[in-house]
Amino acid sequence: MRAVDGRESGTDVAAEFDAFYAGSATRIVRQMVLLTGDITEAEDVTQEAFERAWTRWTVVRAAASPEAWVRTVSRRLAVSRWRRVRNATVAWRRHGPPTELPELDADHVTLIAALARLPQAQRVAIVLHHLADLPVAQVADETGVSVSAVKQQLVRGRAALATSLVDGRSIAAAKPVLVRPKEER
Repeated sequence: MRAVDGRESGTDVAAEFDAFYAGSATRIVRQMVLLTGDITEAEDVTQEAFERAWTRWTVVRAAASPEAWVRTVSRRLAVSRWRRVRNATVAWRRHGPPTELPELDADHVTLIAALARLPQAQRVAIVLHHLADLPVAQVADETGVSVSAVKQQLVRGRAALATSLVDGRSIAAAKPVLVRPKEER
């Protein structure tokens, strides 16, 4: 249906695409299952192909077969994903077996648990400043907050950690942890 000025309305285009999707999506998913052997993968690549078709609908609907266009894009996406997985597998084989990671001692486990109890802003400030050894100004830049806000999060976070770690935990015989001198770099 065309509008008075000769152009199609957005609802007409959407309705046309919806009808195309309803009529061909199941068929294409079934075909992709046969090609990939995995229903989840088939659904993913088909959905992504339909998303691409929608964003290019004026071109796709003018194609000789819009369904063939979507099927081709789905197939190419599946092949691309397969290649990515295959290349990752080859890289891991080339890399060799993973190195043995040492067991975490009780203090590390306690610290991780104490950090997990902090609000996210305090945890991020503590980890970036004290554990990643970034200056306060850089923490502020990376987190998008002011330097004073980072300092406030550090003060609150250290206080919460000190309380958490002293309350029956083992770290360094209950000495406060992660406390720096007054200057914050």
